[in-house]
Amino acid sequence: MKFTDGYWQNLPGVDVLRPRAVDEVVLGERSLTAYAGTGRLATRGDTLNSPLITITLDSPAEGVLGVTVEHHRGGVDPGPAFALADDAPHVVVTGPTAGDARATLTTGNLTARVATTGEWALDIEVDGQVVTGSTSRGVGVVTDAAGRPFVREQLALGVADHVYGLGERFTPFVKNGQTVDVWNADGGTSSEQAYKNVPFYLTDAGYGVLVDHPGHVSFEIASEVVSRTQFSVPGQRLRYYVVAGPDPKDVLRRYTALTGRPARVPDWSYGLWLSTSFTTDYDEATVMSFIDGMAERGLPLSVFHFDCFWMRRFHWCDFVWDPATFPDPEGMLRRLHERDLQVCVWINPYIAQRSHLFEEGRELGYLVKRADGSVWQWDLWQAGMALVDFTNPDATAWYQSKLRALLDTGVDAFKTDFGERIPTDVVWHDGSDPERMHNYYTQLYNKAVFDLLEEVKGEGEAVLFARSATAGGQQFPVHWGGDCESTFVSMAESLRGGLSLASSGFGYWSHDIGGFEGTPDAAVFKRWLAFGLLSSHSRLHGSSSYRVPWAFDEESVKVTQRFTELKLSLMPYLSGVGREAHTDGLPVMRPMVVEFPDEPGAAAVDTQYMLGESLLVAPVFTADGDVDVYVPEGEWTSLLDGSVVSGPRWHRQRHGFDSLPLLVRPGTVLPVGARTDRPDYDHATGVTLRVFGLPDGYDGETVVRGVAGEVRFRVTRDGATVRAEATGAVPDAWALADALGAPVPAQGGTAEITLR
Repeated sequence: MKFTDGYWQNLPGVDVLRPRAVDEVVLGERSLTAYAGTGRLATRGDTLNSPLITITLDSPAEGVLGVTVEHHRGGVDPGPAFALADDAPHVVVTGPTAGDARATLTTGNLTARVATTGEWALDIEVDGQVVTGSTSRGVGVVTDAAGRPFVREQLALGVADHVYGLGERFTPFVKNGQTVDVWNADGGTSSEQAYKNVPFYLTDAGYGVLVDHPGHVSFEIASEVVSRTQFSVPGQRLRYYVVAGPDPKDVLRRYTALTGRPARVPDWSYGLWLSTSFTTDYDEATVMSFIDGMAERGLPLSVFHFDCFWMRRFHWCDFVWDPATFPDPEGMLRRLHERDLQVCVWINPYIAQRSHLFEEGRELGYLVKRADGSVWQWDLWQAGMALVDFTNPDATAWYQSKLRALLDTGVDAFKTDFGERIPTDVVWHDGSDPERMHNYYTQLYNKAVFDLLEEVKGEGEAVLFARSATAGGQQFPVHWGGDCESTFVSMAESLRGGLSLASSGFGYWSHDIGGFEGTPDAAVFKRWLAFGLLSSHSRLHGSSSYRVPWAFDEESVKVTQRFTELKLSLMPYLSGVGREAHTDGLPVMRPMVVEFPDEPGAAAVDTQYMLGESLLVAPVFTADGDVDVYVPEGEWTSLLDGSVVSGPRWHRQRHGFDSLPLLVRPGTVLPVGARTDRPDYDHATGVTLRVFGLPDGYDGETVVRGVAGEVRFRVTRDGATVRAEATGAVPDAWALADALGAPVPAQGGTAEITLR
C-alpha cells in the first residue's frame, strides 16, 4: 500500500508518525527495547501530547532477528497466528561502548545495532557485513484518509540487491519494482493475483524477511521508495523477522526451521499422474481405456486422478460417487489397485446446498456463519455454497470422517482444490479475525486433510495435490500451479510461479502438463511434457479436453515415454533431493540464484532451474526448438547426448521435441537407477554411479536409499582413476561409469574406472 506522494510528501489525508528521537534503549537478558518519540525531545515539555513508538528486538532461533514495532498495545489479538518455532537460542545483548554508541543484539551470525540517541536507526549485519537496515524515515505508524491505522517498515536495498519469493507469483521472478498484495485469490496464472501468498521474501544480499501477519500484507519492493523494500499491515503492531544467510540456501534452511519443513512424500508420487480432466465426459470405461492405452503404448503410469465430476453435479462436496457414471466405486478402485495404480480424488472445503452434508453441517454448527447466526452462502462455484469452519475442532473431525470413508474404500490421495475464496464478513467458531483468517484458512484446510492421510497411510506416505497455501503450507506437500492457459507464454509464467514458490520455502511443486484452459497444440504439449516430467511432480490434466498423449500425435507418445522413463531412472537421485527438502528445507526445483548466488549472470534467470544441486533444466518455450540457456561456471555435460558446454555464459541451442538442455554440473556423481517402469523400486540395487567432471583429488560421498537401507558410496579420483567404495546396505549389483562409457560392475563393495 502506498502512503506517499513522491519521496517528500504524504498522500492527501495520510498521517505518518515516525521515530524521530530515541528516548531510551532498555537492555533485557535476551532482548532490547527502544522507545522513540515522534517529535523533538529537547525539553520536558516536548514529551506532552507526543506519541511514542516502541521497537523491540529479540530472537526466536539462531540467526533470526525478531523486530516488533508498536504504537498502542491495548488491542485484542483474536488470531489466527503463524505457528513458528522458538528455540530459545543463545543471544548476546550489549549496551553502548566507548567506541560505539549503539546497543547490539547478536544471534548466531546476525548482529543488530540500534541507535541509543538521536533518530531511530537499525543496522543488520550478517557475518560482520551490513546487509540491510532501517531509519526513522522507514518506520511509520500510519493513519490513512479513511482513519484506518497501519504500521509500515522500509528495509534498505543495496545497488545490486534482488528480491524473490512472496509466494507463487507469476509476475517477473525478480520482484524489484513490483507492488505485491499478500491476499489469496483464484486469479489464474496470467494475473498478478496468486493462490499461494507468503509474506516472506528472499534476497541475494545475505538475508530474507518474514512478516508475521497471516492476513493482508502489502509490499512495495523498490517501488514506492526505490532504495527500500516496504511492507505494511493494518492495525497498531507490526512484527517481522530477518533471517540470516549468507547464502540463499542458509536463509531457506533457517526460514523452514522457523515455519516448518516439508514432509517426506512417497516415492510413488514422483511417477506420472493422469487425470480425467475437469469438464470432460467420463465413466469407468473411459478411465480404463486411458489406463489400457497407456499400458499398450509402454507409458509408465503411477497415479490416476478423478477430478470434480466423480461426484454428482450441484452436490460438491458430498463425497459420494456419481452412481450414474461409477455404479461400483469400490470395485473400480480395487481394479485400479490391481493395475498397480494409486488413486487420487478431487475435493474442496465447500459444501453445496444440494449436498446432504449441508443440512448435517448446519444442524451441527460446522459451517461458517454470518454475524446474525445464518450460514454464510453464495452461488459462485457451487449453488448455495457454504464453507466448513476448520477453526472448530469438531467440524474438522467431521470433515475428516467423510474423507476417512473414502480412504477405507481405496482412495490414496486427495487433490485439495480451492481454499482461496474465503469471506471476511463472517464470524469464526474460535473468534478469529476474518481479515487474518482469509489467507490462513488454507493452512487449516490442508493440515486437516494431510493429518488424516498421515494417520491412515503412515508418515512418509501422505501426499496432497494442493492449490492454495500460506506461510508454513510447505509442511503439507505437494502444491501445483493452478489454472494456466495452454500456451508457451503460460508455460513460462507457470515456471516463474514455481520458482517464486521455491524461493518461499516450498520443497515440491507441479503444474498441469499442456496447460489447463483450452487445448494445446501438439508442439506446446510436447515441450510441456519435457518440462513437466523434469519437475518434482508430474501430472497430465486439463479443463475441457483429455491429456492422453495419443490425442495429440504419435510423437507425443514417444516424448512421453522418453521423459517418463528418464525421470524414473533418476529416482535414486530425485528421492535423495526430496529427502533434502524434508531435512533441510531446500526445494527440489531451485532457482539458479539459489545454487549460484555469487554469479551475477544467474540473478535474474527465470526460464530455467536446477533440479536438485546437480541437474540444470532449461524448458524449451518455442515450437522450433530454439532455446537460450545460461550455463554457470565450468564445463557442463548434457545428460541426453554427452555434449559439453562451458560457462559462465549464455548458449543458444536448438532441440527436437525429444530433447532439451539437461546439463549435469561438473563435479557430480549421479546415481542412475536400474528401472524405468515405476518410481517406487529398490533404488540401490542395480544403481549406476555416473561421474561428470570430477576434479583430480576429488573425495566425496553419495547416498542412495535402498529397500534394505542406506548405501553410502565414497567416490575418489586419483589422476585418471576413479574409485567407489560402498558401505552400509550394499546391494549385490551396482556399477560405476563415466559420463559416456559403459558401466563397470562392482566387485562386492568396490568399483574402479579409468577416465579417458
